[in-house]
Amino acid sequence: MSRPLTSRQQNVYDFIVKTMQELGYPPTRAEIARALGFRSPNAAEEHLRALERKGVIRVIRGTSRGIRLPAQENDTAALEPSSEGLPVIGEVAAGSPILAAEHIDRYCPLPPDYFTPRADYLLKVRGLSMKDIGILEGDLLAVHRTERVRDGQIVVARLEDEVTVKRFHRQGHRVVLEAENPEFAPIEVDLRHQELEIEGIGVGVIRGGNGQALG
Repeated sequence: MSRPLTSRQQNVYDFIVKTMQELGYPPTRAEIARALGFRSPNAAEEHLRALERKGVIRVIRGTSRGIRLPAQENDTAALEPSSEGLPVIGEVAAGSPILAAEHIDRYCPLPPDYFTPRADYLLKVRGLSMKDIGILEGDLLAVHRTERVRDGQIVVARLEDEVTVKRFHRQGHRVVLEAENPEFAPIEVDLRHQELEIEGIGVGVIRGGNGQALG
């Protein structure tokens, strides 16, 4: 820690740590503001920037829960693709980080650079909302972790603590998460009022999870 924290900064930091210990994920700016009596999320953002300048947290821009602790990042590093292969993520608990250890079913012996861009994990597909582009129930979707996404890409998105795979379209503050199956209605998101996080982009499919990779 480069400089001591003010009492208010310490309160914010303590709340972040407490939330992450109890829930497994960081609070949003709005949750910090509500818990600590700030007038708006902007006040919470100012404290987060101060904490980042002092080196006790890292803030990932453009995400509602983009707060990281140095110790947490060290723990997460252990879940990165390794000599064991790519982690296969099964059911994702609402609100918790996708790469939490309890979500890893097994490891698939494929190198990350088998896909372009490189994959960080494989997500088990549930449902048939993307069947028209060949992403089927039981497949493994290779995911490259990034928050940068282009219009029309297949994304893994978190909306209100639920994770979904859809095609991404954005126009101003409006995002449409579009299914590739006419039986499923598109999901419309107003970024002024709703929180949307991009967990990554799809970079390939393993058919039926049996090792037959489709780039």
